[in-house]
Order: sequence, then C-alpha cells, then structure tokens
Amino acid sequence: MGYFLIGFLVVVLSVGNVIEEANGEIPRTILGKIERINQKGPYLGIVAPNNYELNPLLGSKAYVPSSSLPFIDFAGRKFRFGKLSNQPVVIVMSGLGMVNAGVTTQLLVSLFRLKGVLHYGIAGNADVNLEIGDVTIPQYWAHSGLWNWQRYGDGIDNELALESGGDYTREVGYLQFSKYSNRTDNLLNRVWYQPEEIFPVTGTPEERQHVFWIPVDKSYLKLARKLEDTKLPQCVNTTCLPRPPKVTIVKRGMSASVFIDNAAYRTFLNSKFNATAVEMESAAVALISHQQNLPFIVIRALSDLAGGGSDVSNEASIFSSLAAENSVHILVKFVALLPPHGSKIQSE
Repeated sequence: MGYFLIGFLVVVLSVGNVIEEANGEIPRTILGKIERINQKGPYLGIVAPNNYELNPLLGSKAYVPSSSLPFIDFAGRKFRFGKLSNQPVVIVMSGLGMVNAGVTTQLLVSLFRLKGVLHYGIAGNADVNLEIGDVTIPQYWAHSGLWNWQRYGDGIDNELALESGGDYTREVGYLQFSKYSNRTDNLLNRVWYQPEEIFPVTGTPEERQHVFWIPVDKSYLKLARKLEDTKLPQCVNTTCLPRPPKVTIVKRGMSASVFIDNAAYRTFLNSKFNATAVEMESAAVALISHQQNLPFIVIRALSDLAGGGSDVSNEASIFSSLAAENSVHILVKFVALLPPHGSKIQSE
C-alpha cells in the first residue's frame, strides 16, 4: 500500500509539472533566473529575425556572453545575455513573419527590464536609388498587411464595410487589383490599407487608438545619422556589387507576412508610400515597442530588389549573407555610440 501511495504521488506531481509547462505559466525556476537577470539591468533588447542574421552577431568579437547565466529558454525562445560593445544586452531570435516578431518582442519587453529595443536584419529594396548591400535605417515603419478588401462593384467613394463604426478607414489609400489584368476587368476590385488598432500602456486599457506610421526614437535616429555613408564590404566570394554598400537614413519601411518578389508591387509600395526596405518583421517590433513606450530603432540591410531585378532568380540567394553581415556591423557600431551603461539617453 505504501509503495502504491508513493507511486501515485509521483504520478500526480509529474502531471502537475506537465500542466504547469503546458498552460503557459512561467515556472518558478525561470522566474528566479529572470529576477536575478533584471537586477543587473536595464538592458538593450535585440531582436534578430532568423538564424542567418543571429549567428553573425553571436560570432562578433564585440559580443561577450554572460559567464554566470548565458541564456534562458522559455516559450520556445532562447533569451541570450551578455554585453555588446560593453552594453548589457538580451538577444532573442523571433522567427519568420509578423506574428512571431510580435510575440517574441512582447515576451522580451514583458520579462526583462529594458531601456530600448534594437531590431536588425535583411530586407528587400523597393528604391531604385539604392543598391543591394546598402544598410537602411527608416524613420517610420508601417504594417502593410492589414487590409479591408472591397466587394466587387463598389467604387472609390463607396463606404467600406464597418467603416461607419470606426473599424476601418479610406484615409491611408488602396491598391486596385482589378487594374492588373489582361485588358479586362476582374472581380478582385481593390484593397484599402488599414492602420493598426493599438492599446498603449500610457492609455486607458481597452480604449483603442490607431496608428499606421510608427516613428523610431528620435534620439536613436540622431545617433544613427553619424553612421551614414559608412562604407561596407561589397563582394561575396568573386561576385561583387557595383559599388561599396553604404548606410543611409530613409523615410519609410514596410512589413507584412509576405515575401515580395514582384516588380509591380515593389514599384507600387515605393511610389505610393515612399517605402524603401520591405520585409516581414520590423513593423511588429515597432508596434510592440511603441505600445510599451520603449525607444526603438530598426537597421535593415538590402539583400535583393524585391522582384525588380533579374527574372532568373532572386538576388537574396547570393547576397543575403553579405547583407546580414552588414546589418550586424552597423548594429555593433550603433550600440558603441550609445551612452555608457548606467546613464540614460534622452528620448525625444
């Protein structure tokens, strides 16, 4: 009987542990580690999209992992701790797309004591005045994947579904799919781009606001201007770009969970929105940072022409590694410009 009770208790405790892990609750052991880490903060939170962008940063001589607690695994993410150019940092990889980037950034800012968020990686280039390999630092970011798709037969002046209730708007603009056809009309009509519905920590809970263009932190942007025209490597093995890549501040970047390899849409995004960097994560990082009232900036190196180049293959297959290295190089240089740990940069 005694052996039976002991065995029963082991089973109950084991099931309890499984439930604790399954229901999303933070285990006590992880909470204890987070508390210890936060005592040494605040940190810069750094979000990398994927492994090929993360690995060059982890391999950089400027990054020194923590000897006492190099990482914490939680919620399918690995949060790495250390110093980058003598700044305490928490580094995490988000994975592909807006949902992954949003979830990862929210975990980052909720779990750890941060003073700012930095995001970096590669992007498609929608601006004919820039070259592959250039590192762009946009002043504004927007999510270009939130649409209200208008029914066939309605015109520009027709009210959108649910527009009168304040859910949707025609202020941002639209893309008329029915123009892109073989000289005949089609049933796709047009999609109207929509601002995000947000709930800032400085606002009233459940009282929504709307935002389309999210500005990066002005103080961070001022520091980033010191990096403009930095010359960067231009060759991958024996394949070289027409000129050395440079760093440039651009007006706007746009994100959606869509890989753009289409010349027509590339041209549309640039002519309609003055967008340069087009990719799949940055607007999510921007939206979370903005709602959490944390300064942020995004550094994206151009790896391809988003469909505007050769019709044989996408340039990213050749230049993504160079672009990833360039984005890390500028990230490290940017971090080195920040005030020493313990002092604060005045957010504007």
